[in-house]
Amino acid sequence: MAIVIDDDACMGCEACVETCPDAFEMNSDGDKAIVKDADTEADCVDEAVDACPAEAISKS
Repeated sequence: MAIVIDDDACMGCEACVETCPDAFEMNSDGDKAIVKDADTEADCVDEAVDACPAEAISKS
């Protein structure tokens, strides 16, 4: 599984970071989320996908 964030859709709300800090963090500007580990198997990834109000996170 690879985790992808649509940078254009991400609104920087930090919901994914709060829900799953093992997989997500904010970029250096603090305005967009980025994936720390695209291949993580953390249980919280699905919760983070569901928590994203912009629906910017996908898994493939």
